[in-house]
Amino acid sequence: MKKKILASVLTVAMAATLLVGCQSAAESADSASSTADTESTEESTDADAESTDAAASEGLALEDLKVGFVYVGDESDQGYTYNFMMGTDEVQESLGLSDDQIIEKTNVGEDSSCETALRELAEAGCNIIFATSFGFEDYVMEVAPDYPDVQFCHATGYQSAASDLANTHNYFSSIYEARYLSGIIAGMKTQTNKLGFVAAMPYAEVISGYTAFYLGAKSVNPDVQMEVMYTNTWNDANLEAQLAQALIDDGCDVLGQHCDSAATATTAEAAGVWQIGYNTDMIDKAPNASITSARCDWGIYPEYAINCLLNGEEIAKDWSQGLVENAVMLTAYNDALMPEGAAEAVETAKAAIISGDLHVFDTSTFTVGGAELTTFTNDFGVEFVKDGYFHEQEADFGGSSPAFSSIIDGITVKE
Repeated sequence: MKKKILASVLTVAMAATLLVGCQSAAESADSASSTADTESTEESTDADAESTDAAASEGLALEDLKVGFVYVGDESDQGYTYNFMMGTDEVQESLGLSDDQIIEKTNVGEDSSCETALRELAEAGCNIIFATSFGFEDYVMEVAPDYPDVQFCHATGYQSAASDLANTHNYFSSIYEARYLSGIIAGMKTQTNKLGFVAAMPYAEVISGYTAFYLGAKSVNPDVQMEVMYTNTWNDANLEAQLAQALIDDGCDVLGQHCDSAATATTAEAAGVWQIGYNTDMIDKAPNASITSARCDWGIYPEYAINCLLNGEEIAKDWSQGLVENAVMLTAYNDALMPEGAAEAVETAKAAIISGDLHVFDTSTFTVGGAELTTFTNDFGVEFVKDGYFHEQEADFGGSSPAFSSIIDGITVKE
């Protein structure tokens, strides 16, 4: 099976042409003088380049640092962007940055407005820019060549590793691990054996997450089934509420989500069912419905990348961390709603994932179209299935970008 790649990386090579003219004997002396001047200039240029390299290796003074962030929403979504902005606050506090050293662009569309935002940040003197939504990647790759001294870090994408642009980088936390743990709670909580999932886009990032959620539930409840509905947008609270209600009306009594707002939680609250959130603790929004949330700590990567810049060190082209590094986690439990034994089951599974004894996408635990998944190759020729499991978000298997995109048996995608 092949992962559909949403965008391709094009690299353009440029060559300079040296024109050589005929010289007369009378011009030879001038030519020799010109050659000497040229060699002197080249030596000077080489010296300048060495000086620039030396300066780069020395890093950047903290007081000279300026950081830019581009968000698809703002803190009012109480979800995806709010979580990223909490990460920014963590970095600011940890590094002791002043307010004027951070520039944040909110509510930027996954369109040409992203290019505008990126250029504005670069022109404002930002040394490093973090673009935080999947649809921003093409604009990052377009703008980055024009600002070779600015580092561009893009969350959830995949194009950097295949690019020769030294100033582009991809990063994404291994949230599927936390999704699996939250699914254990859902599988133990359901009374109808029917979970629902409000999903944003039919992308691998989303499919990987809800599949891990379902596999966690299935690990403790073999009879559980799950229905998925797509909003086809990252943040539309009204539509998220509508789909959540449709899933509830179809008998789903525990809802998961990969969408930006808390509308799934509040809809579950109103309907008297339960919910597992994403990005942030949603218990205050739905105290009688929300049990916990799967969350990425978006302060870890920016702090790492900024420290690389400050220390004159190379930023990894591709970065992903998970439970081992506390880059993903479950938020505080709503103890009043936790099923008996669920906390212990989560801790057991967490320890097994960290030790490597449990692989979330163990191919012996699910089927696709009635058959075990034995091969999964993306458009770059990477084979993800090896040693009995799908190697999601591993350095030698596609890197930080989620790749799992099969709809496994037990999950039904509804229109």
